[in-house]
Parts: sequence; structure tokens; C-alpha cells
Amino acid sequence: MSTTRVRFAPSPTGMMHLGNVRTALINFLYARQKNGTFIVRIEDTDAQRMLDPDAQQIIEDLRWLGLTYDEGPCKEGQYSPYFQSKRSHIYEQMRMRFQDKKAIYRCFCTEEELAHKRERQILLKLPSRYDRTCTFLSEEKIAVYLANKTPFIWRFKLDHDASVTITDMAHGNVTFELSNFSDFPISRQDGSFTFIFANFVDDYEMKITHIFRGSDHLSNTANQAALFQALESPLPIYWHMPILCNKEGKKLSKRDFGFSLQDLRNAGFLAEAIINYVGIIGNSFEQEIMSLEELTQAFDFDAIHSSSSITYDVEKLTWVNKQWIGRSSTQDLVRRCRPLIIQKYPAAQTMSDNKLITLLEIIKLEMATLNDSVALLEFYFVAPTVHKADIDACISGDSQIIIKEIIQSSYHLFTHSQEWILYIKSAVREKQLSVKEMFWFLRLALMGRIHGPSIPELLEMLGAECAQKRIEHVLHLL
Repeated sequence: MSTTRVRFAPSPTGMMHLGNVRTALINFLYARQKNGTFIVRIEDTDAQRMLDPDAQQIIEDLRWLGLTYDEGPCKEGQYSPYFQSKRSHIYEQMRMRFQDKKAIYRCFCTEEELAHKRERQILLKLPSRYDRTCTFLSEEKIAVYLANKTPFIWRFKLDHDASVTITDMAHGNVTFELSNFSDFPISRQDGSFTFIFANFVDDYEMKITHIFRGSDHLSNTANQAALFQALESPLPIYWHMPILCNKEGKKLSKRDFGFSLQDLRNAGFLAEAIINYVGIIGNSFEQEIMSLEELTQAFDFDAIHSSSSITYDVEKLTWVNKQWIGRSSTQDLVRRCRPLIIQKYPAAQTMSDNKLITLLEIIKLEMATLNDSVALLEFYFVAPTVHKADIDACISGDSQIIIKEIIQSSYHLFTHSQEWILYIKSAVREKQLSVKEMFWFLRLALMGRIHGPSIPELLEMLGAECAQKRIEHVLHLL
């Protein structure tokens, strides 16, 4: 039985973004490939920035993306609870364990004192790190501080003569000389614990075997590895993944469209497409359009790249989304698009599924996002406004005269669309008119633009009576 255990540990302090999605996906894929356990752990210790109480949005986003976890909120397992805010007693027990090992010490230095030390080190061009002042305090002095209730934090005492080595799946063995690092806080003055310490304790207690996270966490890893080493515990295997950047090479941020998962959902991107895209970005696959199951089989963890960043391309994401819309069943598109269409066109409330299927089937291949259905079907609900200049821009004056003559002579066939189309084509050939110009005019009249569905499809969508009224209305402009 596999002992592989991986975790996705988001903070409910803001929106789920593409970086989060990619981290969650990579952990999910590895767990599924190795028949391991995928854990979701919520890092909710920053109460002031709590924007998603109980991580409800995170849980919903993972459900929507299809990233089912094995242990986590609402799926309690052997190592619960899975909210850091409920694990303080576990962190305190571990702190006491380090205290017994004399691996940590109290630091009574104030923020002002620490800032002054940093400024002095900068002026002297010395490395900016804590100077261990509080390691020289006598037991008597510490007792006085404690009696006076002087605020303090706990610091981990690094062995500056030692090094730690981690195994990174992209970079191989990475060694950190601890002489280059400062004794770091594991607690705050209010008694709560720092991210570095709580993260380490959770990974240790939950027996996490592999940690996949962004390369911006690499500096944290040296300190966490030192904590593992202090307990003589095997280290997890890491992959510090490339950071998602925009086309300018800057880290993806709120200013970039698509950074937020909610933005993409609102813009009409499919969960399948988002997962597909973040799974293939930065990698090379023979087949790019893959389901989550196919991606699980295809992702090669033995051939991952060591680059520090990869470029997010919204155009490629849009292309992937278009492919997924194209392979979706029209019935499924009805379910997804109906709310969007009704919101814009209340008249669609009474439209049958069969009618909406007919409409979506015709425009489906033009859709790059679900929201495109609203714009592409506008002509169905709202008669287009066509001006003479629109006609003149694509059809010559001589051709307009012939078009008017042919259409006026065919009114009696309007209710028989197939016969009417055959008559129009025959008359166009007889008059030596461009079929393209005739169809451009008809599309302008029926939907307000010259490119789109075929004329028979438009007649089927609109019905003969509506189509005739629109054509007659625009014909008066000629």
C-alpha cells in the first residue's frame, strides 16, 4: 500500500488564483499516480486577513475544479483537525519538545531594537541577521524579564557550523549552509506560532512525504529542513515549482486577467479547460487537450523542468477553452449557458431546451467562452440595427439593385425556406451576381453582421415570419 502523502495548504485570506490551482492540481496528480493521499489543510491563523471563513470558497472551488481530496475539511482523517487555527495545542506540544532539546530560546528584543540592529548591519555592510543577543542572557535575567511580563518570542537556534540538504525533484540535491541564515522566530509575542513553524509541525505530524509548492518558498525550506533535522527526522521530497509570470516576465498579480479563478469563472471559462491549461503549461505533451484523468496518466514527474518561472498566456488558455466547448455536448452547454442567456435576455426564460439546443448547436464552434453565447445570440432576441453605410461597405451599388429585385420577386416563397434558398441561388446565377454579396446582405438583415451561421440555419433559428420582417425592413434602405 502506498504511503505517499501530499498536501495543498491554502490560506483563506483572498481569492483562489491560478498559482493556487496549479499547486493543488500538481499535488492531486501525484497522489493519484502513486495511489497516495491528497490532503487539504487550511492555513487560517491570520485572523485579520480572513476573507473566507471556514474556507467555504476554497472547498467549493476545489469541488468545481474536480480536485477531490482524501483528507481535509468535511473529510476528517487520522490527522485532524485540518484548520491551523484549531491546532495550536499541537504546535505548543512541539514547542515544548524543542525547548527540552534546548533548540529554541526566548528573545526579548523589541521591534525597535531589531530595526536598529538591521540598520547598523546595513551600514557596516554585514549580513542582516539576528545577533543572538538573547542567547547570552543569564537564567536570573530571564527570570526577571518573565516576572515583569516582558514580551518575548521563541527563536530556533540554528547550528551555524552545519548545513542541510534537501532533495528537489527539479534541482536534485540542494544544500543550504546554515551560517547564511538567521535564528528565526517560531512564535509571536501573543503566543501564536509563525507560518514556518506551524507549517513544519503540520507536515511532520501529518507524515507528508512530498511537498509541491512555488519556488518563492525556497528560502523557507532551509529553515523548515533545519527543524526536521533537529528531530533527526527524514525530510520530505520537494518540488519548488516555477512561478507563473505574465508576458512581461513579472509575477502574475491581481492586475492580470485570469489571475483570479473567480474572474475566469465569471468570464465563462470551463473548469475542465482551466485544469487542462495549468496542467500542460510549462511542459510538453503530444496531446494538449486532456481530461483530468488523461492528465493524471500523461504527467511525467520524472521529466519536470528546473526553470524558475513559466509564462501565463491567456490566449492559449482561451484556445484550450474553445476546444473544450467544442467537445462538450450541446445538452451540457444548455445547462451552463442558460443562466447567462436568461440574465441578459429575460425572454429566454420560457425557451425550451430543444430550442436552445438548436441555437447553441449552430453557434457552438464560434464560442471561445460560455459568455460568448450571450453576444452570439443577441441577434435572436434583438433585431439588428442596420444602416445604409453598413451595406455600402461590403456591397456595390449595382449589386444592391439586383439584390432588391431578386428578393422582392421571391416573397411568395418565404414560408418555404428550402424552395426560397434554391430560388435565390438560381436567380443570383442568372443575374450574374456574386452569391457572396447576396448572402452578406441576408446576414446583415438577419443578424447585423456578414459572417456567421449559414442562411438556412438562420432561417431555422428565427422562423420564416421573423426572417421576412427583418429582410423587408433592411430592403427599404436600398
